[in-house]
Amino acid sequence: MTKAVIVDVVRIASGKGKPGGALSGTHPVELMAHVLRSITSRNGLDPALVDDVIGGCVGQAGEQALNITRSAVLSAGFPESVPATTIDRQCGSSQQAAHFAAQGVIAGAYDIVIAAGVESMSRVPMGTTTMGKDASGPGIAARYPEGLVNQGISAELITAKWKFDREALDAFAAQSHQRAAEAAAKGRFDKEILPISVTNAAGETVSHTVDETVRASTTAEGLAGLKPSFYSEKYAQRFPDAQWSITPGNSSPLTDGASAALIMSEEMASKLGLTPRARFHSFSVAGDDPIFMLTAPIPATHKVLARAGLSIDDIDTYEVNEAFAPVPLAWAHEFGADPAKLNPWGGAIALGHALGSSGTRLLTTMVNHLEATGGRYGLQTMCEGAGMANATIIERI
Repeated sequence: MTKAVIVDVVRIASGKGKPGGALSGTHPVELMAHVLRSITSRNGLDPALVDDVIGGCVGQAGEQALNITRSAVLSAGFPESVPATTIDRQCGSSQQAAHFAAQGVIAGAYDIVIAAGVESMSRVPMGTTTMGKDASGPGIAARYPEGLVNQGISAELITAKWKFDREALDAFAAQSHQRAAEAAAKGRFDKEILPISVTNAAGETVSHTVDETVRASTTAEGLAGLKPSFYSEKYAQRFPDAQWSITPGNSSPLTDGASAALIMSEEMASKLGLTPRARFHSFSVAGDDPIFMLTAPIPATHKVLARAGLSIDDIDTYEVNEAFAPVPLAWAHEFGADPAKLNPWGGAIALGHALGSSGTRLLTTMVNHLEATGGRYGLQTMCEGAGMANATIIERI
């Protein structure tokens, strides 16, 4: 069977997803174009050889509309013959892009593919795509008569179900910042971050190379003073067991970013004289309760481990997206996972969650961590809107 390998993975350092953020002055097409152009040039790859570019983006409206991945391919200077498509599996969009790319290689449909992702939450805010309309339809309303909820409420429900207290959430969030800050200080991200020229608030052109969302001084004590973000009388009556512990401090920040993975067959890599860094081992995708919404990484992980014939103890590092602190905590509790292996260089609470980019961003960091530590297997999973999750196992080569 053809094996799909990862030749390279790259990302842009995060920018705060609001006006004035480091990347807010850069059009999202240019963010993705930068990672596409860079990943081919630094591997000496002729872009004309790329069979397809599959990009993830959640807010496909405004500046991110009309198949932003194709726009980025053209902006990057790739030949017009290189096609592209943009997909939306919510927060897991670019992880799904990587799945589709690798599965296409394994099936023999592709030789070389780039999986990528982008999100400019400063320029295309969350909720833009619905235009203020109900996107669910009458069938959903009939099936869930009390109504679906936002992800913050789902995080509160997970907190209550797994009986996490506020102190545990804030301690985990503070640890995310501390781990990310330590990794940055040791140069752990240098291999994966692409410098990008941006215009700062003073109108000066500067090179952006450091994740803007990491706060090295964060402590659990400091986070304890933040007020809950999602409390309302309506939801308090509907969910009386909720503790109202989710705050901006134990949630992922709105973020701008882009990332990409160069994926090809093992045979093509050898033919081009490129050295693969990892191979795709197993894949899964799962659905779960859309009210709890963020719990699907648990069944997705069960599925991917079963398909891989591996146990959680065989995995050397886990990247579980920190949309909210209770998500990776519940996942770790269910699998008895080693806390030291969970997001060891920090997660989205510190590094940011640029929705469409997060899947390939996690993949980028996971590949680099396996190389830095000599680990063999890495497992990545992330919760997705409406109760879904992807899970991926890779093997370092």
